[in-house]
Amino acid sequence: MFFEADKHKHNLRQDGFTMLPLVFTAGEIKSIEQCIASADNSGVNFRKTADLFAIRRFFNEVPDALPLIMNDRLKAIIKQLFGGDYFIVKSIYFDKPGNSNWFVAYHQDLTIAVAEKHPTDGYTNWTVKQGQYAVQPPLEVLENIYTVRIHLDDTDADNGALKVVAASHNKGIYRPENIDWQNEREHICEVPAGGVMIMQPLLLHASNRTVNNNNRRVIHIEFSNLDLPGELQWAEQLKVI
Repeated sequence: MFFEADKHKHNLRQDGFTMLPLVFTAGEIKSIEQCIASADNSGVNFRKTADLFAIRRFFNEVPDALPLIMNDRLKAIIKQLFGGDYFIVKSIYFDKPGNSNWFVAYHQDLTIAVAEKHPTDGYTNWTVKQGQYAVQPPLEVLENIYTVRIHLDDTDADNGALKVVAASHNKGIYRPENIDWQNEREHICEVPAGGVMIMQPLLLHASNRTVNNNNRRVIHIEFSNLDLPGELQWAEQLKVI
């Protein structure tokens, strides 16, 4: 697979995000869909409401999806843009139905998922939800993470495509109420089915309600190459490169 690695590296450094269309073929998307549909969805990591279907710890719950998603093309992208020592630290599947009224206001992703709670200097704002621990790490840990979002549907402004504040990842903790819209640039990240968006967690991002009755299904994967200090361990840690 040929892609302009230098261009995408530049986009990530300057704007905090980049997009690559057609990473997955229609046939590969179909195989991923079938794999998800056949999974046992009765566990606590499956969340289903009228507005959202989500699978936390996706690769733990749907392990057969791992080789379908981490194909040679995606591995090459990760290796060239991040590095060959990066590994998966979080995976989630989102399905935002076409009739969904679910939306997300502007925010940064400020927490990481860890296996257990171990009080550690610099790690704050502990939470636990359905037995899963999250904590806000030091800024350098967040700056090291890359998020890969694989789109199973065409996604545009009418069905909840991400809106981002370009270059906001370079401003540390940036509260949404402090966004200076006189100087900031908002970008709508329209991605075709089979395409991939890559972003950094500190990039301010949001999504609107769906207005065209089209689904938006996304597989969200976070990568890092850092070991956590002391007794802390990532909730998920999968070496795939």
